[in-house]
Amino acid sequence: QVQLVESGGGLVQAGGSLRLSCAASGSIFSINTMGWYRQAPGKQRELVASITAGVSPTYADSVKGRFTMSRDNAKNTMFLQMNSLKPEDTAVYYCKVSLTRLDDRGTYLYWGQGTQVTVSS
Repeated sequence: QVQLVESGGGLVQAGGSLRLSCAASGSIFSINTMGWYRQAPGKQRELVASITAGVSPTYADSVKGRFTMSRDNAKNTMFLQMNSLKPEDTAVYYCKVSLTRLDDRGTYLYWGQGTQVTVSS
């Protein structure tokens, strides 16, 4: 019943910007933690940014100063603003959410379907 839907990926030139969103829907009581991951071809999936209630977002060194993560609690949505994009940012980006479900009040982890970000030189 709970699902994460990602959007905002696409093709952009180096130096450009994209804004990714990840909306959680379904039987949700609350969002606990959110994170953005990416996986390039032949590479391991890596953590890009994460945010937990009550603390500031954390970022991978490779994206610090360029990416900004935020969340809209009322809409159960998280965002990743990506500026000054580089070709090495090319990857499939996934959102990951830890949430408490409304039906059983249990805590579960969910992954988005992924959205492709391609940065041309």
